[in-house]
Amino acid sequence: MRLIQLAELLDGKVCGGAAELEVSGVASIAGAGGHDLVFAEDAAVLREALSSAAGAVIVSAKVNADAGDSGKALLVVARPKLAFARAARLLSDAEVEAAVHPTAVIAADVVRGRRVSVGAYAVVEAHAHLGDESVIGAGAVIGRGVRLGRGCRIYPRVVIYAGTELGDRVVAHAGAVLGSDGFGYVRDDATGEYIQFPQQGRLVIEDDVEIGANTTIDRGALEETRIGRGVKIDNLVHIGHNVRVERDVVIAAQTGVSGSCLIRAGAVVGGQVGIGDHAEIGEGVILGSGSGVLTHKKVRGAGVVHWGRPARPLAQYLKELAALGRLGADAKPISKAGPKPVRSQKAAAKRASSKRSSSKKAK
Repeated sequence: MRLIQLAELLDGKVCGGAAELEVSGVASIAGAGGHDLVFAEDAAVLREALSSAAGAVIVSAKVNADAGDSGKALLVVARPKLAFARAARLLSDAEVEAAVHPTAVIAADVVRGRRVSVGAYAVVEAHAHLGDESVIGAGAVIGRGVRLGRGCRIYPRVVIYAGTELGDRVVAHAGAVLGSDGFGYVRDDATGEYIQFPQQGRLVIEDDVEIGANTTIDRGALEETRIGRGVKIDNLVHIGHNVRVERDVVIAAQTGVSGSCLIRAGAVVGGQVGIGDHAEIGEGVILGSGSGVLTHKKVRGAGVVHWGRPARPLAQYLKELAALGRLGADAKPISKAGPKPVRSQKAAAKRASSKRSSSKKAK
């Protein structure tokens, strides 16, 4: 793509250098070639970028003022790092080769869009629908009636259970399991046996969601689990049945979300967070790594960082932590020898009686 075309798509402008330069990809400053794009957010990084082999540099208007007449093409935008990420997407291969490996097993009634690719030993079951330009990796399993939107990328060994629906441009990394049964059981008090509560709902994943490797998302019990547009989920995350995650939420690795939770738009969930069932995480709330949210708890406050177990606002958590530290510092150390033992109950009673007698005499 020509640099001038890329500038139009990124709402930027080209300064200096060749606006007609063909740009083929993005790279680090150290590893860039003559047709690569790099970015610089400050003057120090800009100096490195200008002396690199990169064909063009993305900069802000403020940083551009320090560039001088370097002779290198500069793409001036409002937010360089964001523009760099968008450029990477725009410069990636839009065309997908329509290749179906001979070992792939595809049911006769599967609906395939244009330029769909299916890898070795992948299985696509009956009534599935594969959207245009979607890629199914080796060993992946697409269950009965699954619907994939346009431009989905399903990496090797992903398993998508029957009835799951994916929107456009959904990415599921290797080993993810989507639409499995939720963990719901009813105990028979007479026998102690656990009977599975019906797990017959569905899982809906909206557009532009990315799901990390070995992450699992359960389908709804009787209705649905829904992951909203633009949600980004890290590796090794578990999301239980009937959960609703609204748009543009970020969830980091090793987090567990119990059934019937609601995570509202724009929330940020750190790594190793535990969320109890029926809890609600408010819009824009930030849960720090290792936090815990109790069952049925509602955490509110857009932009407020919550920390601890149970999670509470960071300012409150730090005050409590400081108070606990002071309490520990003021406590008297326990002697290594320990408290002096009472030799016997009889001896203790004798000493008490002696004290009472002395007191009476004194009166």
